[in-house]
Amino acid sequence: MVRGICNRTRNPLEGSILVAPRLEAGLYDAMLAAQAVVCGSGGLTGHMQSICRGRGIPVLLVDQADLAGLAGEVTLDLDSQSVVVGPDTPPRTPSPDDLGSACAVIADLRDIHTVNSCGPDAKRVESFFIREEFLCLAANLRPLDALAGSPADVAAYGRALADRLCAFVEALLPGQRLVLRMLDLRSDHAADVTEQARVAVEPNPELGLHGARWLLGSTAYRDALHALLTLLAERLGEEAGRVSLAAPFLTDEQEFVRLRAHLELPADLPMSAFVETPAAVHASPALCAAGASELFLGMKDLVQFYLAADRSNHLVAGTYQTRHPAVLDGVRTVVEAARASRTPVRVFTLGADFAHYLERLPTPDGYMMCTAELLQVLLPAETP
Repeated sequence: MVRGICNRTRNPLEGSILVAPRLEAGLYDAMLAAQAVVCGSGGLTGHMQSICRGRGIPVLLVDQADLAGLAGEVTLDLDSQSVVVGPDTPPRTPSPDDLGSACAVIADLRDIHTVNSCGPDAKRVESFFIREEFLCLAANLRPLDALAGSPADVAAYGRALADRLCAFVEALLPGQRLVLRMLDLRSDHAADVTEQARVAVEPNPELGLHGARWLLGSTAYRDALHALLTLLAERLGEEAGRVSLAAPFLTDEQEFVRLRAHLELPADLPMSAFVETPAAVHASPALCAAGASELFLGMKDLVQFYLAADRSNHLVAGTYQTRHPAVLDGVRTVVEAARASRTPVRVFTLGADFAHYLERLPTPDGYMMCTAELLQVLLPAETP
């Protein structure tokens, strides 16, 4: 249960309940100040919702028609997805030993500091995983505008990202590393953060021009990435090796090989593969053979595409099942293929699914979790 005062504005109100028709980039500051969010569209695994989950900010989805009645002080029952008054029930959390070589999915630098200050179990977190879009959001960068600009604008974009990544690396503990998931900006999300560049209107952005398929068509992104890598090497020296890249939204190993060649990456720079489509599941042995440094299983999109249920549509929430047997069979295929080729593999999990996955899946090298849910596993519960 979460109780607070409703905030319907874009202005941050600490400890409030943010109420909005949908989550968008313009609500970023108000969202981070809130202790919970109520919105009329979106899904548990949407991008802005991922930022909320990383901060431990719960999101409750209701019908648009019900938003008008939310005002003043409210109490949210997240289990029943309703507005009621009642006590809170803490979720069950498995042991830190179950995490394996854990990967923290983060939104900004504060998440690294939060995880690494949680005590002795911080050393269980071997890597931090961040989306390039989140770096841009926190730094007020507009990637498509920059990449559509002059060569100087493109290089400045790469250096701005590198500048932030240097600070991230400085916050790492010995043995930890940082994985940057390269730009994966869907057209509907790009429209919220782009002022000058043309953004295509797509009938189905989830299945549109984004991820690896977009990166393959952009020479400007390649140039920005080279500026990023050059500045990292200049500032960090050998420590720059603690930063690696992840290829987003892949279809198969051919796309992976083409992307690496297109980006003209140094031979010694690791590039991992983000497996989040059924085609990539099928290609997981070939991805390992093609040189993927590790596999990351992106459950958000994987569930959506396996079950043909839009992860941003609460009307099909009953169909979008993170524990569906078909989904788990796909995950099992990837984990077994990676283990057979001795390629590290990490599986993303929501806190609510962790115990279920532990019981039903072969053991990966580690699990990925957003910061707030990861801390629930790392930090022992307080005894009353």
